[in-house]
Amino acid sequence: MAEGKASGRCLCGGVSYTVDGPLRDVIVCHCNECRRSSGGQWHASAAWRDTVEIEDAGGKLAWYQSGPKSRRGFCRECGASLFFDHDERDYLVVNAGNLEKPTGLKLARHIFTSEAGDYYDVPDDAEHFEAYPDILPMPEK
Repeated sequence: MAEGKASGRCLCGGVSYTVDGPLRDVIVCHCNECRRSSGGQWHASAAWRDTVEIEDAGGKLAWYQSGPKSRRGFCRECGASLFFDHDERDYLVVNAGNLEKPTGLKLARHIFTSEAGDYYDVPDDAEHFEAYPDILPMPEK
């Protein structure tokens, strides 16, 4: 888990964000929803909500209600997938691919491996969960 200040942005730079606190190590999600929204597996980190500041130049950040209690944030200009937000969580999931290097993060686990695409193998580089695990640990504030 990375400590300190981190930043990320979309492809065109219209939406950027800073995290002033720890980031969760990366979780690779293979669920159908993530694959459809991103075009592949989704590499997710997360930060406590109160540590994230989003800058939205010109109203480019858009939200898609992807479930009854969840939504996905993306840039309406370049289409970059940026965030996953759930009403019942105190943290915001950020696309690890949007983060500026060095991140200091490690790959921690693969989730929803039962829904992985049939065109790739899930590597044995981290823990595997066939569905959503009961706990995805967040770093202490």
